[in-house]
Amino acid sequence: MKKVMVAMSGGVDSSVAALLLKKAGFNVVGLTMCLGIKSDDGGKRCCGPESISDAKKVCRDLDIKHYVMDFSTELEDKIISKFLGQYLKGQTPNPCVDCNKFIKFGSLLEKTRALGFDYLATGHYAKIGKKEGEFLLKKPEDKVKDQTYFLYPIKKGDLSSILFPLADYTKQKVRKIAKDNHLVVFDKPQSQDLCFVMEKKYTKFIRQKNKSLFGGEKPKEGLIVNTAGRILGKHTGISNYTIGQRKGLGVSAPEPLYVLSINPEENEIIVGEKDKLKQKGLIAGDLNFFTDCLPEKLKAQIRYRHQAADCKIEKIDKKLKVIFDDKQEAITPGQAAVFYDNDTVLGGGTIESALDENNHKIPN
Repeated sequence: MKKVMVAMSGGVDSSVAALLLKKAGFNVVGLTMCLGIKSDDGGKRCCGPESISDAKKVCRDLDIKHYVMDFSTELEDKIISKFLGQYLKGQTPNPCVDCNKFIKFGSLLEKTRALGFDYLATGHYAKIGKKEGEFLLKKPEDKVKDQTYFLYPIKKGDLSSILFPLADYTKQKVRKIAKDNHLVVFDKPQSQDLCFVMEKKYTKFIRQKNKSLFGGEKPKEGLIVNTAGRILGKHTGISNYTIGQRKGLGVSAPEPLYVLSINPEENEIIVGEKDKLKQKGLIAGDLNFFTDCLPEKLKAQIRYRHQAADCKIEKIDKKLKVIFDDKQEAITPGQAAVFYDNDTVLGGGTIESALDENNHKIPN
């Protein structure tokens, strides 16, 4: 029997993943990652105050072993520090991408192999396919829950060691399976926020972490200007803003204004009308691709829930230049650009800058 380590968060998706694998005849073990996150009462939690307890209950009901491993150091060093650093540079990071890259399919996968397991499985909605002997990352049956956008950093050579048991199931079907099999988490709400941020807004977390990690005090105030350089007001620190933001600017104008770009060198927030949010292209770096043969035409998704758009790409050294057929709104440095050929994920990278219609970089 093949041995599978299932990353179990205590939620319904990972619980059903473990159930399906056991029914399929695998030797299944559940593992919950303790991330050392402080709860409201000052204690520690692991992506939800009841996550370990719920995962233990599910493993008990499935009659499989359950373990807990401490990944708090990896979270602090590889995810939170980067998250904070990018915000302080005026970028908008995507820590869920980094968590998959460095922790789930990085440190955890390494530990899984070291312990003698054949596979690591998760409750992600994604699919691993195979064509001409090559493993591929593909969109799942449930296109609404599709999580491939967050999974593009997985190394090509690691796809053969990963299982996504929910690939052919919808979320509705997963909940029904959990209920039919009397899993205690069948109706557990899905977490929507970042596991390491307790507050509803990131600004307080960033301010506290900036002080504890880097000795920084309150974010430095600066100017809010329009595209012509006219001063419209003051901002409270560039880490408090993101591309496309409308609310909380504190400036008045005849028309609604949006954050068009952030210039950390000048400590400026540049604002303008909504139509100026659209840009023609982007530059992406820190690339990871599952294939060397990229089609001339493909689609790029520039944020989660964004409708992937037709584009052309050009490799420039270790960067990727992307030009869209139609201008895209709020191209945001720090976010991921993920490339698709129909339902197949080709790869992706981190957006470094937007490009205007003359292929000039937008300051950020």
